[in-house]
Amino acid sequence: MGSGTEAATGQSKSDDEESGSERVNRELIELLNELRVALPGVQVLFAFLLAVPFAQGFADTTDFQQDLFFGTLLSTAVASALLIAPSAYHRINFREADKEQMLKTSNGLALGGLFFLALSIIGAVALVSDFIYGSTTTVISAAIGAALFASLWFVLPIVRRDPESKPD
Repeated sequence: MGSGTEAATGQSKSDDEESGSERVNRELIELLNELRVALPGVQVLFAFLLAVPFAQGFADTTDFQQDLFFGTLLSTAVASALLIAPSAYHRINFREADKEQMLKTSNGLALGGLFFLALSIIGAVALVSDFIYGSTTTVISAAIGAALFASLWFVLPIVRRDPESKPD
């Protein structure tokens, strides 16, 4: 039998041999590790957006561009809050013996955060496109971005689900 660390990471046991508690521990560790991938992206985008109004050319933006900028900034702030929330939730409740609920709540927060991150990236691309090229390129780039994020981040994982692999 492997060590507790091996059981918590799912490396020494097959999924059939994993207890419910071990599964929840592994899935919570996986979720927190996945957030480490998403957070730098949202942080870099947020930092970029915070600097934009202080750039020389920002005064030349149209009302549409300013509205798009502000919407993208707000969306990025929401993405940041949602993606960081599972870590705060875990820190505050890690000894409360309710890891399964923590996992379910954190999973929902992470999915919401990814949605708003995708929206933010699409908004930033649309903003830059509109500033440089105009409305036609803006619509095309936003549509391609929306299709790309929707298909890779949401549709593909749902389509690839194994209906027989649902947890107990």
